[in-house]
Amino acid sequence: MATGDSVLSALGVDTTSEAVYRTMLDQPDWGVAEIGVHLARSEGEVRAALDRLTELRLLRPRFSDSSVLRPVGLDVGVQILLARREEEVRRVQEEFAAGQAAALEFLEAQAAEGGAEHRYEELSSIDRIQDRLEHLTHSCRRLLLSFHPGGAQPRAQLEASKPLDAALLGRGVAMRTLYQDSVRNDQDTFRYARWLTESGGQVRTVPVLPIRMVLFDDTAALLPVDPANTAAGAVQFSGPGVITALTALHEAVWEHAAPFGTDGDRGREREQERSEEEVTGQERQMLKLLGQGMTDEVAARHLGIGVRTARRMMASLMQRLGARSRFEAGMLAERRGWLGR
Repeated sequence: MATGDSVLSALGVDTTSEAVYRTMLDQPDWGVAEIGVHLARSEGEVRAALDRLTELRLLRPRFSDSSVLRPVGLDVGVQILLARREEEVRRVQEEFAAGQAAALEFLEAQAAEGGAEHRYEELSSIDRIQDRLEHLTHSCRRLLLSFHPGGAQPRAQLEASKPLDAALLGRGVAMRTLYQDSVRNDQDTFRYARWLTESGGQVRTVPVLPIRMVLFDDTAALLPVDPANTAAGAVQFSGPGVITALTALHEAVWEHAAPFGTDGDRGREREQERSEEEVTGQERQMLKLLGQGMTDEVAARHLGIGVRTARRMMASLMQRLGARSRFEAGMLAERRGWLGR
């Protein structure tokens, strides 16, 4: 059973953050520099711990001065952390139950229709994936939908896709391609997206995409076995239930995506012309991801950008908002309506 000394770590508080929190309880008037000296930590480490404690709601603004943070009492803090952990467990259980129900429904539908062994196929090697991709592309006659997360796309991959995409467009296939907003800053992907739109395809961008995916007509879909490691292989689905659901997902994301113009610098010009009172979709997602407790590294991966770029973006947002901490930045962004609904 966790004791008073270990209960915070048992509830997800890292060692440095716990040390900063306990120091603030003992010395509520100390600043970052004094805490750092006392704990033999750099100011950067202390500030990162303050951000984490704020995300965990163990620090709150003082009533007399909202720019100064104060620690909640240890008993209140434990209750807050326990409620947070309970919410996480409940959410995971709900997601598991929903996934289990969907999987069972899918398997039952497959069994009822027969031929289930042909509706799910795992492709374990890059060569098999490439062969299947070419086969499905050549047999596609009406519509090709795709998600391409991860930001900038490898040049070799873009060059390999060009002949296939040209053949699709030449047959009159409608192509709807979704990239992340960050590709507008990558020369190779930007040039390829411009070629695709000029050739008759449709390209849009969003801050975050859920998964890499290609849908061929209403017959087949290719998805990665492991979204975090595309080299692990791919899975082909052919059942109508799965295809219908994935098509609906693509349509929902497409509806709210930003069109990619044929004039090459439109995205950059719009970014440059943005006033101080406006926020881009990518910046809005950055605020939301960090508000969910994600680290800079995880948020950058979701947005398809580098960690340094993510940190520069957050620093710029805090400067524009006049915020001294990420917690204050979140409150000010919400007041301005930057976070949307």
